[in-house]
Amino acid sequence: MPLYKSHTLKIYNSLSGEKEIFTPIHEGNIGMYVCGPTVYSHAHLGNVRTFMSFDVIFRYLLHLNYKVRYVRNITDAGHLTDDGSVENDRFVKQSRLEKLEPMEVVQKYTVNFHKVLDVFNFLPPSIEPTATGHIVEQLELIQKLIQDGFAYESNGSVYFDVVEYNKKGLNYGELNNRNIDELLSNTRDLDGQNEKKNPQDFALWKNASPAHIMRWNSPWGEGFPGWHLECTAMSTKYLGEKFDIHGGGMDLKFPHHECEIAQGKACNGTTPVNYWMHTNMLTMNGLRMSKSTGNFILPLELIEGGNPFFEKAFHPNVVRFCFLQAHYRSVLDISNEAMVASEKGFNRLMEGLSIIDEIQTSETSTIEIDTWKKSCYDAMDDDFNTPILIAQLFEGIRFVNVLNDKRETITSADLHTLKSTLETFVFDVLGIKNEKNANNNIEKLEGVVNLMIQMRNEARANKDFAMSDQIRDQLLAIGIQLKDGKDGTSFSL
Repeated sequence: MPLYKSHTLKIYNSLSGEKEIFTPIHEGNIGMYVCGPTVYSHAHLGNVRTFMSFDVIFRYLLHLNYKVRYVRNITDAGHLTDDGSVENDRFVKQSRLEKLEPMEVVQKYTVNFHKVLDVFNFLPPSIEPTATGHIVEQLELIQKLIQDGFAYESNGSVYFDVVEYNKKGLNYGELNNRNIDELLSNTRDLDGQNEKKNPQDFALWKNASPAHIMRWNSPWGEGFPGWHLECTAMSTKYLGEKFDIHGGGMDLKFPHHECEIAQGKACNGTTPVNYWMHTNMLTMNGLRMSKSTGNFILPLELIEGGNPFFEKAFHPNVVRFCFLQAHYRSVLDISNEAMVASEKGFNRLMEGLSIIDEIQTSETSTIEIDTWKKSCYDAMDDDFNTPILIAQLFEGIRFVNVLNDKRETITSADLHTLKSTLETFVFDVLGIKNEKNANNNIEKLEGVVNLMIQMRNEARANKDFAMSDQIRDQLLAIGIQLKDGKDGTSFSL
């Protein structure tokens, strides 16, 4: 019998503002769509936090024996956040800045995104569609919206008619509990507003200026797709007109997800998603992360060290463990103190797992293993509550320690349950990479590289710069980069 049949899973639905019992549209099968990255720059820690939350959700649904189709898109065109000047297109701006073709920018940062997620042990989605790969589907949706009276063409651009949508008895603003009058009164004056019937109307297709590089043919002239339409086209293509779960960061609730609901209802006459899930924001040292203020760090900088915010490098497992100690709907604040504390807790968890095979069994158990196991599932069944789960895992490690000290007894069957439950939730559900032998290998590697750094320093001291460069270049050839700084030479893999 599938495991999900014995569990009542509750999910906080942003649309209703309540936890609801999860019932998939098709028993045993789940369609889940998560808004992926806009690949015009490096993946940032906020991205990692959001996608890590849905990675754990994906993992737990798989563990419950659901068949999950997880779709996470790549936005590689048309990300205009304000529907104003096409000069605000992020890909065009970045291509000019880096003097690259826009698709070179896309490729560069898509590779970076995948590298970062691999480092943190993410499972790949079932499907990873791109916006540029679904232009035809977007054009078909636009034509249907125009035909049904929900959209109009203006100067080669096409806009969704929000007022007309509401006139037909629908409710633009339902996800964010806003009414149309409030939305219209709070609309900012932007370039291109004179093309619209109403200030709150949003772009489905934008006319490309002569200088705009990314452009496609359409019935309304050359242009590029609106950001909101891309996700509607890709989600419905692979998951159907109505599917189970749609996720993303809290910053996407308005206008992006609000627009997706409107597009889905207007196109198909039905609410497109049953459960809307949103992750909360990530802060650092109690402040919003921002490049402009300098309170900013990239994911790989956190695990490589040598940055002004953290005293040392932190293993990806430690970062993952730290992030999952906060519930996905709570603000997560990271700091040097938080990372150091997480490292200590993570090491305690791993130490407990490393000695579990040394425990001697008895004919009786004095520990309630089944009750404890149920508490682990109860935590995840309650809106994927990873902090409560982690607390229960430490309770399991407490059992390991008292059993190892022979202060309690356990049967062979209960010990197997204890071990398998701990390993299932730590490695399979939380996604901590199982590296039981990795620490020894890392220590050996660090010893060898530090010896090479010492030899290089001696060569430099003797002005043998050819040997110094040879050591640096040969290490780089096998993926080990040396970094010379005021405090000496460090390395990263």
